[in-house]
Order: sequence, then C-alpha cells, then structure tokens
Amino acid sequence: MIGRRTPASPGSHERHDREELARLLPPPADQDLPYEQHLRHKELLMHRIDRDQNAADSRTRDARPARRWLRPAVLAPATALALACALTAGIALSGDDGRPADTARHGAATDMQPAAALLHRISDAAQQRRAPTVRDDQFLYTREKARDAELTGGKAKIGPLRTRESWTAQHPGPLHKLGLVRVDGETLPINAELGDTEGTPAGINRPTYRWLSSLPTDPDKLLDKLYAETPRPEGGTLDERERDQAVFEQIGQLLGGVMPPDTGAALYRAAAKIPGVERAPRAHDAVGRQGLGIARDDKRHGIRTEWVFDKKDFSFLGSRSYLTEDTGYGKAGTLLSSKAELEHAVVDKAGRRPGGTGERAGTAHRS
Repeated sequence: MIGRRTPASPGSHERHDREELARLLPPPADQDLPYEQHLRHKELLMHRIDRDQNAADSRTRDARPARRWLRPAVLAPATALALACALTAGIALSGDDGRPADTARHGAATDMQPAAALLHRISDAAQQRRAPTVRDDQFLYTREKARDAELTGGKAKIGPLRTRESWTAQHPGPLHKLGLVRVDGETLPINAELGDTEGTPAGINRPTYRWLSSLPTDPDKLLDKLYAETPRPEGGTLDERERDQAVFEQIGQLLGGVMPPDTGAALYRAAAKIPGVERAPRAHDAVGRQGLGIARDDKRHGIRTEWVFDKKDFSFLGSRSYLTEDTGYGKAGTLLSSKAELEHAVVDKAGRRPGGTGERAGTAHRS
C-alpha cells in the first residue's frame, strides 16, 4: 500500500516562512547600559559565577594560603617606574609550560565572538600602517598621561594624573642602562633589575623593535610563545583562568609605542583567542577619550582590565583597570590604573623630544 502524505497543519507554511526570514536577519544590536548600571549587573553576575564555582573550587582554595595578587602597575608608586613591559611579572601562573589546552583556548570562540570580530578589524588596520625604520643605536620615545593607585596604606588611593615620557634603548643588549623616564619634569634612569649582573637583553622584559619584529606572525604560534615566556614569580600558583589573564595583561603591555605592523596585527588576533575576552562598550582612557573597548576580568581578584581603541582608525588610545567587586582595597568601581597614549616617535638620543634637530617628528597612536 502506498502511504499517504500527512497534510501540513494550518499556519505551518507561514510559520516556516517566518523562521526562514528570521534566520536571514542580522542579530539585534546590543543596547549599551549606563556605566554604573553596567557595573551593578556585572557584579551580580560575577557573584553568581563565584557562588556556582565555590563547591568545585573549595578544595583547591583550602589547599593554598590566602593571598591577593594585583597587577604590579597598581602596586608601584608613580615615581618608582620600571620598564612597562615588565609590569605583568607579578601575576602568578600555573601549568608546566604556561600554555592553555587547545580546547580551553579555542572552545571560547562562541562566547567572545563580538570581541574577536572587533580585534580582527583592529588587526587589519594595524597591518596597513607603515613600518618605520628603527636602528639599534636609537631610542623609542613615548609620551602618555597616567594615574596609578597607591596601596601601601591597605586602601587603593588613586594618584593624580601625571605626564610621563620615556626613552627606551633599542640595542639588543644585554644592557645595564635601559633608558630614561621623566615624570612631571623629574628625570630618572631605567636600570636593569637588581642582581642582574649581566644586564637585560632584548626580550619580553625589554621588547625592542627588532625583538618585536622577530616574533611569530601566526597568531597560534605567537600565543604559544607568549604563554611560554610570560614572566611568573616564584611561589604560588593560580588556575588556568588566571594564566589567561596574565597573558592578556602581557599583550597589553606590548601595545602602544612604535610597533612593527605585522607583529601588531598578530598580537590582536592572538588576543582574540584568549578565553574570556569581551567587548567593553563604555571604555575610556585616562584623559576621558571614549572609544572601542576590549576587556577581560580577573574574576578571582575582582579586577577588570580594559583596552581602548580609536573609533575611526582603530589605533590604541590607552587602558585602565578597576575593581569589579568590593575588596579590602576599595569598593566595586574603584579605579586602580589608567593610561592615555599621546605620542610615539623614534629619536637618536635619550632625553631628547621628537622634533628636535635631526629627529623625526612623533606620530600619535601608531599601534
């Protein structure tokens, strides 16, 4: 017997047509919340996540001494400056080689799709910029506005907005004199770390233009290298999420300044692969310039770090970090650090500003 075809139910064709049209339409645009409301919603979400993870994490937490790790950029006074690239050394890592499992790194693509799309656009813009010529006997000049929190009294006390200028030597080294830094007119030397009798060579702790140019331009290989070489302090371990945060912070320290176009493009695409990276719609730098934001939360310590990019040309404007929950250092929303990149150039002598005799004029936001 030949079976009969069941007739379609009334309205099924119309419903099918509506579903087909819905799949063709773009997803609805996210509506930006006011900044304070955004923080309140975010804090509630973080508390729910922490509550759900308490049972699974309690055994690990009980096995470790209680300690609070903060970014060294937050801990350091404004006048006790070191190389910016070394600021992430105070974040503890875990694992044998500091590298996340591929499933953890690539499995978050769905969660961070909007951030990845933005980082890919920023990467494309970075790759189109002109590559400068930088000799080993020259210095990279940076001028920025910055604020940092003092925590010596047990509470986060944000300092005043200061003008910082730095001149970093480009010789591959190892060097004992790494350059100069000038804060509100006071000039200080940048020296190799105490005990470093051999001097500091070019590398992740002193990223010269030549060293940056030598990095892999394949995002996966670059990310592997960053996970392997991001500094880790002695003692203490944190979970995989905090290793991801450490590498995110390390990439942030490399941004800005005079950057090889291919390296800059690869750094942004590598950042897009880190789990937990997301859009930050209300991001702004130290001088109040609002732009396109990329952020990641250190949920264990309640700190959010944001990068800010120009809305027109996708250049790096600056960064900031603040508390996302009430801690002993302050309430949620307390600012910990903020920076605005103003000018970058290549100069022939430390202490000399761009535009002087024989120097190329600096161009802002080259990264």
